[in-house]
Amino acid sequence: MNPTLAQVEEMSAQSVTGMLDLCGEALQVDPSGALWWPDERLLVVADLHLEKGVSLAARGALIPPYDTAATLTRLAEAVMRLRPARVIALGDSFHDERVSAALPEILRQQLRALMRATEWVWIAGNHDPAPPSDIGGDFAAELAFGPLLFRHEPQPGRTQGEIAGHLHPAASMTVRGRSLRRRCAACDGARMILPAFGAYAGGLNLREEAFRGLFDPRRLKAYMLGARTVYRVAGRRVGYRG
Repeated sequence: MNPTLAQVEEMSAQSVTGMLDLCGEALQVDPSGALWWPDERLLVVADLHLEKGVSLAARGALIPPYDTAATLTRLAEAVMRLRPARVIALGDSFHDERVSAALPEILRQQLRALMRATEWVWIAGNHDPAPPSDIGGDFAAELAFGPLLFRHEPQPGRTQGEIAGHLHPAASMTVRGRSLRRRCAACDGARMILPAFGAYAGGLNLREEAFRGLFDPRRLKAYMLGARTVYRVAGRRVGYRG
């Protein structure tokens, strides 16, 4: 049998928590993959990649094109549960400009219903330098809020207060001789990279070259997503070397 995240808990003294400190601000990684800033009632999601399934199917991929409905349902659950005053979507919210412009009306209405409940900011991504023209909300290349800066792609080298997406972090570790892999948020107290929220977005292991130099390996924690909770694991346990 594959190991469970409960077994990860047994391997780490600091295991079951999504709480963290980033530049003096108390934040929480939600099991959905979103980031919650309680003091500001701010919800952050990265890399929704809406209509990725449709885009891939149009190119001949044998994949069910139903990911947008699944992603929006999960996002709606987080919004209804946490009741944010503002939502920030950190870019690559729409996977393909042409396909996303033809978002089916039932999905467009579902998204608009979410946006009516709160302020909404779309951050520009490499897949969506501009959102569909009639989708609503505000649009920004990046957004500074208090000591934190929200953008799509993390900048090279070390920085302070950056919250980004783009790299779709995931973490893997061995538990009792078996491999466990989960999407994760990554944070060293100075910078944070969120997991992809989209159903088909996938993940890139923190051990990969794309993450090199972005975090202090002595302080990095991987916040691995479970079904109902988030497990904090030291970066060294998931193989991050900086």
